[in-house]
Amino acid sequence: MRGVILRETGKPVEVTDGLSVRPPGPGEIRVRLRAAGVCHSDLSMCEGRLPARLPLVPGHEGAGEVVELGPGVSGPPVGTHVILSWIPPCGSCALCLGGQPNLCVGVRPPSSTVTFEGEPAHAGLGVGCFAEETVVDARAAVPIPDDVPFEVAAVVGCAVLTGVGAVVNTARVRPGSSVLVIGCGGVGINVIQGAKLAAAAPVLAVDRVPEKLEAARAFGATHVATPDELGDAVKELTGGLGFDYAFEVVGRSATIRQAWQATRRGGTTVVVGAGSRDDLVTFSAAELFATERRLVGCLYGSGDVRTDFGRLLRLWRAGRLDLEGLISRRITLDGVGEAFTAMGSGDVIRSLVVF
Repeated sequence: MRGVILRETGKPVEVTDGLSVRPPGPGEIRVRLRAAGVCHSDLSMCEGRLPARLPLVPGHEGAGEVVELGPGVSGPPVGTHVILSWIPPCGSCALCLGGQPNLCVGVRPPSSTVTFEGEPAHAGLGVGCFAEETVVDARAAVPIPDDVPFEVAAVVGCAVLTGVGAVVNTARVRPGSSVLVIGCGGVGINVIQGAKLAAAAPVLAVDRVPEKLEAARAFGATHVATPDELGDAVKELTGGLGFDYAFEVVGRSATIRQAWQATRRGGTTVVVGAGSRDDLVTFSAAELFATERRLVGCLYGSGDVRTDFGRLLRLWRAGRLDLEGLISRRITLDGVGEAFTAMGSGDVIRSLVVF
């Protein structure tokens, strides 16, 4: 089958017809991919900032159609349209039963599902959706209505759940709260959409790229600023007190500190960006004690894919989430297209948004 392969970290990805996927085993299904979103985490894996085994078939934000069930699997039935989840909940562990299925580690990705030119390859985050087909655990495929466009469904699978979920699930922003969003890529834009859904005000978007700030306004930011302008914006919008909630959607120690320092005493800083394990953030014991700020991590929007995918699609149908607008801007927003172009793979990535 046709797909994308990364042979060496930091080198361009390649389009190849040399991929093969094995039949699904017990508890597994085979899915024909119809659309794949391009998430910055895919670029981070290709560049080596996030760990990945090579050779790698990237991609973890996808939607498609079930085409084969493994032995003993009763569903979802062949022909079902599905969104793929890169953290499928097992449904029975203490974390799942305790309301934190996004932290479940009970479902391991199927092993050795893909080969490249006859040799074993690895599916990105257990999904590997930059290919025509993939084999996943049946619990990783969440059914959706047949009338949902595949490209809409694909972005719900990561960027939308992560961004909107950070606001409504992780932080539980209250109406009228002040919100800061640092980083206005695909996930950051969805944090802004989540803040709009939560009736937050003001909502300040911070980024270095003018086009991203323009997009942030279009998706619900009430104010925008560059990183150099953040200090003045804090004074103007909060009287110097800081924001009730600050969302860091970059994944770097410098911007985490920036978000923390722009959070008011007693406020909440939420780290949404996927950072490197070697990039350390330091806090003094005194500031943690004296300010009573809360520093919160956010994995996959603290969501439950079994219910939240459907909830987000209902909000899209009601006109409360602009997913078509997100798709039309997606590569530009994340800078992923430009970064892959620098690696010599830009046309490859642009061709992958919809199969």
